Amino acid sequence: MATGKKTNNLPFLLEKKEVVLVKPAKPTPSEVLSFSSLDNDPNLEVICHSIYVYRAKSFSSIKGDHHDLVSLSGKTHDLEFSSDPVTVISDALSRALVYYYPLAGKLKRDSDGELRLNCNSSGVPFLSASANCELSSLDYLDGVAVEVAEPLVFDWPADDDGSHPLLLQVTKFSCGGFTVGMGLSHSVCDGTGAAQFYRAMAELATGKTEPSVKPVWERERLVGKPTKTSFQNPIDKSSLATSPHLPFAELEHGCFNVNRETIKRLKTSLMKECGDEFTTVEALSAYVWRSRFRALQFNSDGKTVFSLAVGSRGRLDPPLPDGYYGNAFTDAVVTIMGKDLNEGPLSWVCKLIKESKKIACSSDYLWNSINMNIKMEMDDAMLILTDWRQMGFVEEVDFGWKGPVNMIPVPWRMFGYVCMCTFISPSTLDPAMKGGLRVLVSFPATAMAKFKEEMDALVNLGDDKALS
Repeated sequence: MATGKKTNNLPFLLEKKEVVLVKPAKPTPSEVLSFSSLDNDPNLEVICHSIYVYRAKSFSSIKGDHHDLVSLSGKTHDLEFSSDPVTVISDALSRALVYYYPLAGKLKRDSDGELRLNCNSSGVPFLSASANCELSSLDYLDGVAVEVAEPLVFDWPADDDGSHPLLLQVTKFSCGGFTVGMGLSHSVCDGTGAAQFYRAMAELATGKTEPSVKPVWERERLVGKPTKTSFQNPIDKSSLATSPHLPFAELEHGCFNVNRETIKRLKTSLMKECGDEFTTVEALSAYVWRSRFRALQFNSDGKTVFSLAVGSRGRLDPPLPDGYYGNAFTDAVVTIMGKDLNEGPLSWVCKLIKESKKIACSSDYLWNSINMNIKMEMDDAMLILTDWRQMGFVEEVDFGWKGPVNMIPVPWRMFGYVCMCTFISPSTLDPAMKGGLRVLVSFPATAMAKFKEEMDALVNLGDDKALS
């Protein structure tokens, strides 16, 4: 049964069908899997949502790119049937679950405090929906209001057996384009692992008989050795800065475009200031960190914290196998006094971030974090940055309609979203943004204007005030 829903804030009517459970196309192992020490972090026990936007495909291009598609029943769909994204993606999901069968199970934290995944082939909640508007009227979700994007993903309640680690929604639009809304447990996959699974679905949808990268569970590889000391929070929260804007009554989400030329000018200004070169992440994250501090008007005699997620694949000793899709990252952390961030040279902040990244990239650093069971509690004075550009979320995810023209995370459903900042690639529909990125943040409504003012200053780096 389809249901229609329209609110004052939603510029289209959305019809949703009943949720179905998509199961693996073939029998899969029945077992209970345990997790790594990183996976077991309570901060990661959340479903992270993202939305992928695909343009309509003309009949001629469908004909030229035709692939035989094997359904759950083993039959091959004809051209007309396989041009339906709901059919293509649900079938690809079913086939991908043969390899990623844990994602069709149930996730639960047991009485001993450890997460476990019951691989019982219960299936993945799958929702098909239709919107009575064209994607172009929503700018392909580029900079769209959170309230507009929200109905394109969904949540599914847990029961006594646990929760589903994966949710999928396909929404078709009147123009022939569609969106794929994916919700995935951060306890089960990190960003790189999520991208690996999403690419596998796309490969199976476009004619491959198996994923090019076979998934590997093996979470025991990152289980720490118990120590006598467990650090719940390495930072003294009483020393952290506070903001008059927090707690907040109203929250706003912002998406700020930073083009390639702006990034280049920022790097050039920093190099003139200190003589060192910095990466885009080092330069822009320092600027965003300071801009956030100023917008929230933190007290200068308190401390502020910057944390950057740094991937550990390829850096561990012994190395993780190809196809490992669990959490494999650590945090590069910088803690400084608010006055030093607000008034000191920005290049000095960049150097601190650069050095923290170098330390966090070592295998010893990760193993020390695991063995000492370091858990960092969220705090308003923290900025937690994640760079999604290098995770492969957009590349090689062609279900037969070419790659997505846009991809956005759904910030309000993520942990600590007021502390979160995400760098993502720009929409492919804006040539002027090629080589640039988008900065996603959430602020109290009373502070967003000041943050926008700080970000607008990036376009005027010739003015000495821009880096002061």
